[in-house]
Amino acid sequence: MGRIGAILFISLLFFLNFLGRFIFAPLMPTIEQEMGLSHSQSGFMFLMISIGFFFAQLGSGFVTSRLNHRGTIIVSGLAVGLTLISFRLTDSVWMIRVVMMLLGLAAGLHMPSALAAITAMVRREDWGKALAVHQTAPSLSLVLAPVLAEALLDWFSWRTTLAFLGGFASAAAVAYMWFGRGGEFPGETPRPRIMKAVFTQPSVWIIIGLFGLAIGGGVGTYAMLPLYLVAEGGLDRGWANTLLGLSRISGLFMTFVAGWMTDRVGEKWAISVVLFTGGLATILLGTASNAWLVAIVFVQPALIVCFFPSGFSALSRAVAPSMRSVGTSLAIPLAFLFGGGIVPAGIGYMGEVQTFGLGITLAGGLMILGPLLVLLLKFGEHEEEGC
Repeated sequence: MGRIGAILFISLLFFLNFLGRFIFAPLMPTIEQEMGLSHSQSGFMFLMISIGFFFAQLGSGFVTSRLNHRGTIIVSGLAVGLTLISFRLTDSVWMIRVVMMLLGLAAGLHMPSALAAITAMVRREDWGKALAVHQTAPSLSLVLAPVLAEALLDWFSWRTTLAFLGGFASAAAVAYMWFGRGGEFPGETPRPRIMKAVFTQPSVWIIIGLFGLAIGGGVGTYAMLPLYLVAEGGLDRGWANTLLGLSRISGLFMTFVAGWMTDRVGEKWAISVVLFTGGLATILLGTASNAWLVAIVFVQPALIVCFFPSGFSALSRAVAPSMRSVGTSLAIPLAFLFGGGIVPAGIGYMGEVQTFGLGITLAGGLMILGPLLVLLLKFGEHEEEGC
């Protein structure tokens, strides 16, 4: 298998990894109805995935140092598949929560090893193109998750739908074990000295906060959007999931627009503009109705996805080149714990005690405050080489 084939294979595993976590958004109205969950309990499910993902990312170095990156990619793919299949055995809220956390643990092992494997296979000048292929997986999965969920729910239960996806993920991991390549070298365990050096920089914590706001506005609202559209928007489940999938198509190309904008105006201006406009759109998402609500469902994700090119560029400039990989592996899990876990849990809680719309509006209000954090952001002048 050539390098292109190997990169596509790893990207397929990442696609199934991401799909396995976020297919729960379009499935949640059905799960909530069948299991008798409150809106707060539904939002808490996404927090359990994020907790598992957080600890897996932090501990990935200990796993890769023993299994090497290739072995970790295989284990992650198999574990995601088997965990999705195991939902057929869940018959209580607590069992679902435990399996959700296990799913996060399994999924969180993929990213550090995938990035290490891909960058080791290609020349440095080709990293951008290779990683761009890998990073299309999240956007594509957010588009296809509602379509796949709706198609399978017409024929099967939500548990069978997850088992179907889990079987495919397991088969893909086994196929990679036999035919895939890349990552045949061990990772390094986190060094306390480097971790301390990263976390003692105020700009790193500021960027974690900015990423948390953007992830909350993106995947955090995505997770709860079907419930919101069905419970308060007056849409049926099929129409809500169709809108959810179609609205994420913009993510497949808007990141390129964002990259161009970052190069033109710089990271700070780009982050400020995206968070402010994205925050306004999120507030409108929580307050609009009828045709305006449908329009904002498309506008809001197109704005928020523009954050990530400038966000990753800012993170790279905030730490020394030799600490960038460590900074990314520590900062992103923390940001995802907030944006992908606490934010949907909070929206679910507000949906129970007040309205989903109020929870989404509050998330948008926090995003509007993001430019104030940017004012405190400082970049260092690093001369050494490294990644």
